[in-house]
Amino acid sequence: MAKGCIAATKYFLFLFNLIFFIFGATIMGFGLWILLDNQSLIAVLQDSSMVLKVVSYILIGVGSFSMLLGFLGCLGAIYEIRCLLGLYFTCLLLILLAQVAAAILIYFQRDLLRKEANEIVSQVVVNYPGQNKTAEQAWDYLQRTMQCCGWNGRLDWDANHMISNSSLELYPCSCHNASLPPPNVADSGFCEASSNDWPIYETGCLENVGSWLFTNYGIILGICLGVAVIELLGMILSMGLCKSVHQEDYTKVPKY
Repeated sequence: MAKGCIAATKYFLFLFNLIFFIFGATIMGFGLWILLDNQSLIAVLQDSSMVLKVVSYILIGVGSFSMLLGFLGCLGAIYEIRCLLGLYFTCLLLILLAQVAAAILIYFQRDLLRKEANEIVSQVVVNYPGQNKTAEQAWDYLQRTMQCCGWNGRLDWDANHMISNSSLELYPCSCHNASLPPPNVADSGFCEASSNDWPIYETGCLENVGSWLFTNYGIILGICLGVAVIELLGMILSMGLCKSVHQEDYTKVPKY
């Protein structure tokens, strides 16, 4: 009976570590996406935000460490190595505590992060088109796909140097409302309007991004809770297996 419980615990722990390895790969991939992506809001922010770059490196490090930890957990489970199981439990506990600390930090720093994002995007809008081509391409892509204009609204573009200094009625082509004429406009740069009533989307991208997050918050929360549950189960199984292996070794010791 005891051997059957040990075998079941061992293979369950192996399965959870395999899942944990996959989650680690996912986290590392997300960090790499933040670092290398040039087609979203992330690309607009990362060129000017040191915080976002640090976050991407942290995600890559945590993902890599999680993959290594999952591999060590698999070895400890299959070969019943107590020191690896103990190390696995300790590291998993530290990762869980670090995730909780990061979530609390993000929650209490959310106003600062929102302010920094607003400042970065405002600089992109004011200096468009400038030297930061990657951020500008990403911003054009975001406005087209999210069907929005400016960060807080279309009035953000009034501060743009080219628009304010031009005698023509210019507006950003990526803000163009596809349901209004003309039917075919460029994906980037400026287009000329026939009047000061620009044929653009009126909603700011901040509102649309917030709506997207609110719509998908259940998926995001579910993923976070899933990772936490897997980590807790891994900790419980590792301690259970470690204890079972210890008891089994103790019974094998000859008694005099």
